[in-house]
Amino acid sequence: MATTHVKRAFKYRFYPTGEQAAELSRTFGCVRKVYNMALAARTEAWARQERVNYNATSAMLTAWKKTEELAFLNEVSSVPLQQCLRHLQAAFTSFFGKRAKYPRFKSKKKSRKSAEYTTSGFRFRDGRLTLAKMCDPLVIVWSRPLPEGAKPSTVTVSQDAVGRWYVSLLCEDPRVKPLPATATAVGVDVGLDHLLTLSTGEKVANPRHERKDRARLALAQRRMAKKTKGSANRAKARQRVARIHARIADRRRDGLHKLTTRLVRENQTIVIEDLTVRNMVRNRSLARAISDAAWAEFRSLLEYKAAWYGREVIAVDRFFPSSRLCSTCGTLQERMPLHVRTWTCDSCGTNHDRDVNAARNLLAAGRAVSACGAGVRPQRSSPGGQSAMKQEVFRREP
Repeated sequence: MATTHVKRAFKYRFYPTGEQAAELSRTFGCVRKVYNMALAARTEAWARQERVNYNATSAMLTAWKKTEELAFLNEVSSVPLQQCLRHLQAAFTSFFGKRAKYPRFKSKKKSRKSAEYTTSGFRFRDGRLTLAKMCDPLVIVWSRPLPEGAKPSTVTVSQDAVGRWYVSLLCEDPRVKPLPATATAVGVDVGLDHLLTLSTGEKVANPRHERKDRARLALAQRRMAKKTKGSANRAKARQRVARIHARIADRRRDGLHKLTTRLVRENQTIVIEDLTVRNMVRNRSLARAISDAAWAEFRSLLEYKAAWYGREVIAVDRFFPSSRLCSTCGTLQERMPLHVRTWTCDSCGTNHDRDVNAARNLLAAGRAVSACGAGVRPQRSSPGGQSAMKQEVFRREP
């Protein structure tokens, strides 16, 4: 059997010249225009109960380029324009598959500025990347090396709200291989007082990145609110606000990457709770703290790294009473308010730390799922209670 390598994106900062920045800005605008026009055409066709696919929108793009008012679409590379139509097709496929909401129009101010180039839209030779419609290669800061002999299949150029330029190269990485198997398993309980609590008793502190910069952020937002809309001073103030947001997001992402990489390297099986973060942030008292903790991003990073390195991630049903269940004797407590951080079991007298106990119960549930797939959720006292536990298992395919 031929070995398949993992496709991995390598993201770098680059510093475009004035001409390159202008060309990329035009490309971003054209990509947004074509995407919105194609979405509008497909929406109108759907209202008429007509079916429009990628091939139809591609033909529309050819016709649009021939019109006088849209002739400017010929000034940029056609590759990103075709790619945005493929992205729209993928968005509709996810919508019809009930995996996502209906596609939305791209906004000039709020949407991410990006353009994707396939192999026909760029040239990569001797570590120098040149995009279509450009004479000079991009000045890229190679912060880490690409895999030896790497040949990017796609290149994505983007600009964030702060104005920083990034280029992402997607290529196969033969260095990503399954790690040696171990017998170590860990249960992970996420929280706000501590970001993570492990079944080993270890607690990982919550860095609270947003809280640390909250005063600076509030001051910058107040100053921006006083500026006249559309003025140059308001644009500068908006940049200051965006810079603080970017600093918070960068530090949070860096911390989560280090934490998830450590968990994947040290453990063969990682058991987490299947939380619906989207519903939890509707709590106005906890929404800010939950968003700052980034539980959903933590799970996403953990799952794809486990798939890369041959580890297993088990998500236990969110209704499993991990906090109320005694990890020593299995007795289920009736109530467990959030302010109760330690409690003593009435049956065996064991004194529990709430979070450590929950992590240990998650580990036990995950081991039962991994061993035989049996439900371990205890019977409810009320008639008709569910006894089976739903679970999701994320593992590398053999």
